[in-house]
Amino acid sequence: MDGISYILDVQSDIVKKHVDEGKFIPTTDFSKISQVDTLSICVPTPLRKTKDPDISYIVNAVNEIKKYFHKDLLIVLESTTYPGTTEELIQKEIEDMGYKVGEDFYLCFSPERVDPGNKKYNTKNTPKVIGGVTKRCLELAYLLYSNAIDTVIPVSSTKVAEMVKLLENTFRAVNIGLVNELAMMCDRMGIDIWEVVEAASTKPFGFMPFYPGPGIGGHCIPLDPQYLSWKARTYDFYNKFIDLASDINGNMPRYVVTKISEVLNRYKKCINDSFILILGMAYKKDVDDLRESPSLEIYKLLKEQGANLEYNDPYVKEFVDEDGNTVKSVELDYDDLQNYDCVVLCTDHSCYDYLKIAEKASIIIDTRNAFKGIVNKNIYKLGAPVYSENTSIYDYIKEVAATKERIDK
Repeated sequence: MDGISYILDVQSDIVKKHVDEGKFIPTTDFSKISQVDTLSICVPTPLRKTKDPDISYIVNAVNEIKKYFHKDLLIVLESTTYPGTTEELIQKEIEDMGYKVGEDFYLCFSPERVDPGNKKYNTKNTPKVIGGVTKRCLELAYLLYSNAIDTVIPVSSTKVAEMVKLLENTFRAVNIGLVNELAMMCDRMGIDIWEVVEAASTKPFGFMPFYPGPGIGGHCIPLDPQYLSWKARTYDFYNKFIDLASDINGNMPRYVVTKISEVLNRYKKCINDSFILILGMAYKKDVDDLRESPSLEIYKLLKEQGANLEYNDPYVKEFVDEDGNTVKSVELDYDDLQNYDCVVLCTDHSCYDYLKIAEKASIIIDTRNAFKGIVNKNIYKLGAPVYSENTSIYDYIKEVAATKERIDK
C-alpha cells in the first residue's frame, strides 16, 4: 500500500497517486470480490516439465471467486491459455453453482498484450481483443475496456480470443526459429545473416524482418505455442512447425556455446578454465525479466564446461543458479574487460557503451548484432563467419562499412 511499483514500465509516482486517491487498492483479501462489479483474472500459466499446461493458478483463482461470487458479476480471464479454458474452467464451475452465463453472470476472455520495455505501445494504445460467451457478455466487457483503451476489437467467442494470443506468439516463435536456423546455415556458408536480413528488409512488401539470437525468453513466446500444440494433440492434430521451431530455438544456447568454443580455439584457448564475462542476463534489452532467459542456459552450459564465469546486468542484480547458489552481477569496469578471455554479449541493453567494449575486450561474442557498424577483428557474431585478420574478406568488410558511412553522410 506504499505505492512503490516493482514493474519497470509502471512509474511509482503514478501508482502512489492512485493509491493515495483511493482509486487503486491492492489487496490479498478475496472477500473484496463480493464488493466489485467486474474482475479480471491475470495469473501465471506456466508449463509443467512434461510441457503440458499448468492451469492450477486459474483453478485456484476460480475456487476463491466461487466463495464470494454474486449475481451480475462480470469475469474476464486474461491469462494466456489454450482454446476452451474460459468455458471449461470458469463457465462450467459457476453454472454448476446454479447460475446461468449471460443472465446471472457474464464471462469473457481478453488476452493480455504487452511488450516490456516498448516506449511506443502501452496498455492504452495497444488494441484489446475481447471474446464473450454470449452477446451480452461481450457488450458489457466492451463497455468496460473501451473506457480505458483506445481500440477494442470484439470477436465472436472466447475460443477465438484465446486462439488470437496463441497465434500471435506462435507466429513469432516460428519465424524466430526460421531465422535462427538460417543463421546457423549462413555461419557454415560464410554468409552474414544480419546483412542478409537488413538487405531483405528493404523490400516494401511480402517480407517482415525477424532476427536471430541466443534463444527466446519471457513468459509468452517460449510457452504459448506449447499450449496450442498440447491442445491440438487432444484433437489428434500435430503441429510440426511449432515443435520444430521450439527445438531450434531451445538449442540456440548450445549453438552459442559452440561458437564460443570455436572462437576460443582460434586463440589456442578452451572454455575450461577460461575467464568469461556474460553481458546481459535478462531475456531482452532494457527489462529485468529473467523468465526463460537463454542467458541462464548459456551460463549453465559454460559452467558445466569448467568456465570461470561472471556476469553484468544493470537490471538483474542477482539470480539463483541450478545448484541453488545466488550469483550476483559484477560492476562493469570497461578497463577490466581486457582481463577476461572472452566477453559474451547476450542481452543488448541500451546502457552499454559498445565502442568502449569493442576497444577494451580481447574477444567478443555478439549474439544480438549489438556491435553493428563497429568493424573490429575481435568481434565474432552469431550467424556470421569467423574471419581471419589476414583474409581479404575482412578488409573488404571494412571497405563496405566505410562506403555505407560515406553514403549516410
